[in-house]
Amino acid sequence: MVDSLITPRKPFVLLSTRPEDEAAAAEFVSFRSKMGLASDGIIQIRLEERPLGRLDLRDYSGIILGGSPFNSSDQHKSDLQRRVESDIALMLDEVLDRDFPLFGACYGVGSIGTAIGATIDDTYGEKPKVVDITLVKEDRLLEGLPQRFASIVGHKEAITLLPEVADLLATGADCPTQMFRVQDNIYATQFHPELAPDAFEQRLRIYANAGYYEPQELQDILDTTRGVNLTIDDRILLNFARRYAR
Repeated sequence: MVDSLITPRKPFVLLSTRPEDEAAAAEFVSFRSKMGLASDGIIQIRLEERPLGRLDLRDYSGIILGGSPFNSSDQHKSDLQRRVESDIALMLDEVLDRDFPLFGACYGVGSIGTAIGATIDDTYGEKPKVVDITLVKEDRLLEGLPQRFASIVGHKEAITLLPEVADLLATGADCPTQMFRVQDNIYATQFHPELAPDAFEQRLRIYANAGYYEPQELQDILDTTRGVNLTIDDRILLNFARRYAR
């Protein structure tokens, strides 16, 4: 629970790549809520709707890169996916050059990982579920978190080899790279700190036929959220907003 909403002079910008209106809208609400931002504290750009162009970083407090049905390691990519990946890659060139604040959840691992030369494939993919995340290094975004906490995952690809340019911050039993930092201000999580159980269920139903799980597995997946405290990882996004709001 946030005591008072954060109202930055310059908004954060959420870059979404979800073609489903319901999923894109829910993602926006999830990030705004978990970051503790006022209604005008974050805006959304849907990259599947239009080219990004050059993002003037001076206009924003920071960038949020949301999840996506795209995978960086896909063998066959549509023209839309190639255009979105090109837009993000150009944006990341400037972000990395300036060490500009960016937080990427799930798809951010593939995008940032590609930019820094990580090895990304399906070795450590995880079906949607609740898992334990273990912190392995201290960081300002992790202040207030215990060494182990629960969070939500669901991804077909992951990093198998993280280059030395990045600092590993968190790991998991089935996926070694669950969170990393590049330079001082660029972060990515394989897990979804923006998701609450209701938003998780909504997303599962939207992507029921996307190959993340078999239809008969839905209830078992939902059961993994029962009786688990899924609010601990809220602190990560709140720390990000508080640190970089300007």
